[in-house]
Amino acid sequence: MEIFICENIKYLRKKAKMTQEELALEMGVSRQSLAKWENGESLPDVMNCVKISELFDISIDMLLNFSIEKNEETDGSTNGKYIFGITSLSDDGTVTLPENARQVFGINKGDTLVVMGDTAKGGIALAKIMGKGILGGKR
Repeated sequence: MEIFICENIKYLRKKAKMTQEELALEMGVSRQSLAKWENGESLPDVMNCVKISELFDISIDMLLNFSIEKNEETDGSTNGKYIFGITSLSDDGTVTLPENARQVFGINKGDTLVVMGDTAKGGIALAKIMGKGILGGKR
């Protein structure tokens, strides 16, 4: 299994237009530690992975297991398809959508979403309802 954390830290930092010094200061680590993470010489501990995921609003799963840069690069060539990370179902049935997914699709509190599924393929999807049809509009 390939781990992408090193390239993702560097990519996210540069995308945020931060220097290593600025990100290190924000995280409470040395610039040298951050440089080692980006170069693959060492890895951040679990608590620093949590800090990185919170700072850049991504899941730890996304930070570790997906190339964020490649996902964003392929956006235009794959007709706007994204991987936003992984979420889980809470005990009360609530699903929290990642912030970047809500931003990209303009999903706000009170919007109507429809849940669709395909049992043969084991897939499930959400779609935002636009307009004022039977399912459209805000509740």
